Amino acid sequence: MYARTRARLRALLGRMRGDTGMVTSEYAMGIIAAVAFAVLLYEVVTSGQVKTELQNIVKRALSARM
Repeated sequence: MYARTRARLRALLGRMRGDTGMVTSEYAMGIIAAVAFAVLLYEVVTSGQVKTELQNIVKRALSARM
């Protein structure tokens, strides 16, 4: 009984280890999602209001007295 249970557990572990990593289609979807997020972030950061606020933050940081 012990040997049979151990063999079943070994078989289950073998099946679980076989599914590691992503397939090519998952990589492609991940890359598309990352690029879409990067484009969205770029659009937000380069918009007029955000750009002005970032410039003000940099100016204040550079003109601060220590």
